[in-house]
Amino acid sequence: MKKVLVFASFLFVPLINWAQCAMCRTQIKNNVSAGETSMAEGLNNGIMFLFFTPYIVVFVLIFLWYRNSKTTKSVSLIERFKS
Repeated sequence: MKKVLVFASFLFVPLINWAQCAMCRTQIKNNVSAGETSMAEGLNNGIMFLFFTPYIVVFVLIFLWYRNSKTTKSVSLIERFKS
């Protein structure tokens, strides 16, 4: 049952996203045609934020993993020479 629910949720997520994009696009077109560009700029900034956030999180995690593995490796080498 759990697998069916997960499959159904992945199946319907794109439909929700497309509906939301159409609503945003219509609102932006109406505002830009009326001469207001602040809403379009805000939407573009939000899109850029959502685009770059996962990459920043992944790079920070990779950096922390690399730094941690480097310090762990140097400590183990020091312990080997003490023995």
